[in-house]
Order: sequence, then structure tokens, then C-alpha cells
Amino acid sequence: MAALGWLTPRRRSATARSVLAGEASAEAARKSSQELEELAHAPDLSGAVEESAFPVLGDVRAAAFFDLDNTVMQGAAIFHFGRGLYKRKFFESRDLYRFAWQQAWFRLAGIEDPEHMQDARDSALSIVKGHRVAELMSIGEEIYDEYMAERIWPGTRALAQAHLDAGQKVWLVTAAPVEIATVIARRLGLTGALGTVAESVDGVYTGKLVGEPLHGPAKAEAVRALATAEDLDLTRCAAYSDSHNDIPMLSLVGHPYAINPDTKLRKHARRLDWRLRDYRTGRKAAKVGIPAAAGVGAVAGGTAAAIALHRRRR
Repeated sequence: MAALGWLTPRRRSATARSVLAGEASAEAARKSSQELEELAHAPDLSGAVEESAFPVLGDVRAAAFFDLDNTVMQGAAIFHFGRGLYKRKFFESRDLYRFAWQQAWFRLAGIEDPEHMQDARDSALSIVKGHRVAELMSIGEEIYDEYMAERIWPGTRALAQAHLDAGQKVWLVTAAPVEIATVIARRLGLTGALGTVAESVDGVYTGKLVGEPLHGPAKAEAVRALATAEDLDLTRCAAYSDSHNDIPMLSLVGHPYAINPDTKLRKHARRLDWRLRDYRTGRKAAKVGIPAAAGVGAVAGGTAAAIALHRRRR
């Protein structure tokens, strides 16, 4: 950590948490990818109905990293996961009241107050505390079939398949819990997933995070750690995302792509001549550049929204 000495204590602490979260996510991803190879389940190819928008060349030292929400999947995976948990009475709605407000306040105000975010994160983690990891994995399988399978973008799915066909590994990179991200990666036939790591002891969640949610800079740290472990050359790797929050991850690789980009990312991508693609309306975004060879805390916001939708329909 000597290289962080020039930072203020708060910035140094935040950077250290990002590094810890990234390294933990990379370790979990490599472990899960080995398990997926052993299981050798057939991928869900129902969404792979399009040809890849961009050519991919074979390169054993390259890999592709895909953001999940609104890049691979329409909407937020954690929202659909929250719907599934609420449907199964995984917790009572009264347990959400105190942190549903916290999550809503953060999203509306857009202010990353460390103390406020920590309170919201601790409240959300209390949902899974004491539950078994295997239980959430099993539920995640069911929820994928119920809410997620039909929301995979065919165009992005085809992009991922193009990398796989070229002999490259393909990883999801998301703030969603790594267990849920791994389920999605397996069902799509991908290599594995980098996600937020919740601490567990003997297969039971403790209610704590390892580092912080895999968001923003933490995603870049996870990709960097995985690339080191896998002996990848990041200048030859590709990354795909819809959000300006993922600019640190996109900037880390040699071939960044903006998929269904938000306004800030679209402007950034155009300025740097990154390639773009928009599947939301069926229109083709302008293509530029050269073709390439919270976490768990978000459960609160997603589930609160699901409850509101449920009550409105009653």
C-alpha cells in the first residue's frame, strides 16, 4: 500500500477497499469458472439470434469483460432477484422500511455520503445474514428462469458468443452478488463472473462485505486482478458497458465498447473514438474506431421497488 501514501486517509481507505473487493471478486470468479468447467452445463442460447456486431480475432491472451445491467440484460439483475426473494417470502416487507428509504434517498440525491451509504449497506446485508450461500444459488437458478432469461439482449449475447467462438474467455463484471452473477454466466455459457463478494463462513453469510460493492473503480481492480491471475494482456482485451460509472474498467482495456450507453458514456466514447452499439430501440448507433481481435446492498432498492409494484397491482 506504499503507493497510496500521497492520498488522504479517506481516499486511501476507499482505494484500499476497491482493491480488496476487486481481488476477492477475481478469486471467487476463478474458483467459480473452474466449477463451471467441471459441470459443463449446456449454455442457454435462446437469445443468440444475431450475428456479432463487431469482428473478433482469435487471441489466447485476450478476454472479454461484459457489464451486466442494461448491457447484457434489460434492466437490473438485482431488481429481478429482489422480486424473486420477496415472492418466496425470503424476508418480511417491514424489514425493508428502514433501508428502502436510505436507498431511495441515495438514488434521488446522488450524493455519495460515506456514512449514509455505510448505513444503507449494513441494513441491506442484514437480509442475507445467516442464510446459506447454496440457498441463494438455488433460488438464483429459479429466478433466472422466471425473470431474467427473456431479458437478455440478443445483440450483446451474440457479441459474447463471438469471443467464445474465437477461443477467448468471457466474464460478466457486475455489482450484483457474485453468486447470482455466476448463475447468469453459467446459463449463458460464459466463462464466469466477477461480482460483489459477501463474506461467508462455512457456507453461511456473515452480513459483511469483502471490501465494497463491485462498482466503478472496484470493477477495474477486479479486471486487473483477474488479468494478472490469467496472464492476460489487457491491451488486447475488450470490455463492454452501458454506464459512465464503468469508464475506469473500459479505460483499462485496449478495446472498449459502449453498449446501450447513457448520455455521459456516449459523449465520452465519441470523444475517444470508442465503438458504440445501441440495442434498446433497434437502431444502430454510430460506429467509430477500430474493431477488436450494490452489490448485495442493491437488494434493498430492487426489492423495495418490487414491493411497490406488487402493491400497485393488487
